Amino acid sequence: MDRRLFVLAMGMFALGTDSFVVAGVLPQISHTFNVSIGAAGQMTTVYAVTYALLAPTIAALAAGVNRKTMLLSGLGVFVVANVATALSFTFAFAMLTRTIAGLGAAMFAPTATGAAVAIVAPERRGVALSVVIAGLSLSTALGTPVGAVIGGLGDWRWTMGFVAALAFLGGVGVWAMLAEVPLPPRITLKQRLAPLANRSIGATLTSNLLVQTGTFTVYTYFAVVLDRAIHGNTLILGGLLVLWGVAGTSTNLYAGRLIDRIGTQKVLIFFLIVLLITVALLPLSPQQHRLVSIAPEGASVVLGLNTSCTYLGVSAAGLIGAAGIRIVGAHNLGVISALAVALAMVA
Repeated sequence: MDRRLFVLAMGMFALGTDSFVVAGVLPQISHTFNVSIGAAGQMTTVYAVTYALLAPTIAALAAGVNRKTMLLSGLGVFVVANVATALSFTFAFAMLTRTIAGLGAAMFAPTATGAAVAIVAPERRGVALSVVIAGLSLSTALGTPVGAVIGGLGDWRWTMGFVAALAFLGGVGVWAMLAEVPLPPRITLKQRLAPLANRSIGATLTSNLLVQTGTFTVYTYFAVVLDRAIHGNTLILGGLLVLWGVAGTSTNLYAGRLIDRIGTQKVLIFFLIVLLITVALLPLSPQQHRLVSIAPEGASVVLGLNTSCTYLGVSAAGLIGAAGIRIVGAHNLGVISALAVALAMVA
């Protein structure tokens, strides 16, 4: 296995932990800033929507920037933003710092997935993507539970410091181990959005947006959805988050090898059926491999759009979940999640 992929996965691990860790300390954030659970959940939303909207734009404007420089710059912005979040004393300032963290993610994530495709042979793309994206799913198995326990034993501010430390370590790994990556061809923002006109690509991206909406409608408000089982116990919450993450990580790694053998169509249908039943697995890797198969000449472009759709789904989940808590109650958010996943299967 190309060890450069693990360096990229480490950076994705830090970004993923930041995306998901707020779910584990949501009640604490709500109490600190004296806002509702739904309002506190928007700290996840603003991070995700900033990433989703800026990723294609930054990718177009910075196409000529050295890939290693882009990766290190993104992680640098990310570290500073999370330290600032940890030091926030008003909810408005915390939201601002989460926006800046989203900017750092927008610089790093699409660059990392594009680099993964560029540094391996075409027949190894499925495995390469599964390894890098495993950083995201592994963050739910390790990063988020550890962050939740840190917050439970101390304060949510220490959790944000933990995220900043992870990103710093990822930056050290990129600086020390990642060789230069070939620059992608210069592509304008208009050209980057052009694949949306392709029906197959549009349907695939739509299914990804919907499945992430369904998944994170529950995940973002995990602490209140399962409060009857958790009873305020940080270790129980961490254990449940570990189970969630282990399922996603193991499936992601297995799927990467499976799609290289039998293709994305069968893998996607199977995992979407499982997700519809359990609302627990994250089939990101086959989604990305399918897009690369549809448009191999524009792999970096469609992968960037796919990641934007992922974060748009997370953004929508934060809003839908907040509204759902008021309308149907936190314990019934799973029904809303299942509906979104059913729509993803249609797409």
